[in-house]
Amino acid sequence: MVKVAIIGGGASGCFAAIQIQEFSKNSFDVSIFEKSKEPLSKLRISGGGRCNVTHDLKDPELLSLKYPRGQKELRWAFESFQPSDTIEWFRNKGVALKVESDGRMFPITDSSETIIECFIKEIENRKINLHLQKGIQSIFIEGIDESQKFKLVFEDNSEQYFDKVILASGSNRKSWKWMEALGHNIIDPVPSLFTLGIEDSSILSLSGLSMPNASIRISPKGKWQNAPLLITHWGFSGPAALRLSAWEARSLFDLNYKTEIEINWLGNINSQELEKIFLEYKEEYSSSKISNKKYPDFPSRLWEWFLTDCNIDKDKKWIDLSKNEIRSLANSICHSKFQMTSKGVFKEEFVTAGGISRKDINFKTMQSKKIPNLYFTGEVIDVDGITGGFNFQNAWTTATLAAKDICKTF
Repeated sequence: MVKVAIIGGGASGCFAAIQIQEFSKNSFDVSIFEKSKEPLSKLRISGGGRCNVTHDLKDPELLSLKYPRGQKELRWAFESFQPSDTIEWFRNKGVALKVESDGRMFPITDSSETIIECFIKEIENRKINLHLQKGIQSIFIEGIDESQKFKLVFEDNSEQYFDKVILASGSNRKSWKWMEALGHNIIDPVPSLFTLGIEDSSILSLSGLSMPNASIRISPKGKWQNAPLLITHWGFSGPAALRLSAWEARSLFDLNYKTEIEINWLGNINSQELEKIFLEYKEEYSSSKISNKKYPDFPSRLWEWFLTDCNIDKDKKWIDLSKNEIRSLANSICHSKFQMTSKGVFKEEFVTAGGISRKDINFKTMQSKKIPNLYFTGEVIDVDGITGGFNFQNAWTTATLAAKDICKTF
């Protein structure tokens, strides 16, 4: 029997093990080694305990655009295994998924335990060896060509030999050091997907308010990220802030998370367009108080915050607003500036930008270009997606490609 070791009992590691046995009809000797007390711990807390399994975006081209790092490589990987395949895979295992309004997909039970139970059942049925609290100390390669074996030395000083190894250990500096010692290039990891802390501002008193279609960027020339934005008691969160943190992960790291950020609270409407709308309000709603006739979908407290910010009396009527006041209000809404001072934490989830260099991996097979029969899956690679189920889809796709290649001679 071909012996396969999978280092890491997370989403991509467990999925790879199951896929190997599925493709080979349980003909391989597959072992998962997980250093903690239980597998799939990150999957358990995903989506607030509901598990955001994937996203209902099934066009490989559009799907790949959701990855700040790995777009080019995943574009073709998704031709082999993408969200529609994920949905079908779970359906065949008796797990139905549902789509939410923003495209995120969850089990209909709204419980990550449904996914975990599915995986554990498959692992048991397919005779996969799941070793918990079995940390790896080091990896060695012995022999050459056909006689090559991987020697895994465990933390208890025991040793085992394997024909093939999948490294699915996530954002693990120790495993990156092993790979560096074996000749691989490591892209220094930096945090991705985090909230934005700002210096003390009166806008923080509006914690809990959100705008459905805001844009945010690093001022003055960063790329705008457009999505719902949430005000928190320490700064900004919501999809727009998280996307900024992902796309600008390295820039923000280099800036030590201290920079000016700019917000357009109306997304794609610029200040000139908004000024024109307000001039129309001046005529159409001339006798109305500006606080009573606000821009549609603007929370009242946020609207009044902008009036205060522009020194405009909220009891003033639209007809009495000067052109300078109108211009000031439009400019303030479309070009708000805040000083970012720190990064926060997005729930209990943690994603990094960095890992095994993509240049060292064949993305058709997920096999190392440096060492045959060594594979990489999931977050151990320098690939990361924005929030919304994209990081798990990367785990499912890369795990499947590795499993297919391992089983290709079967």
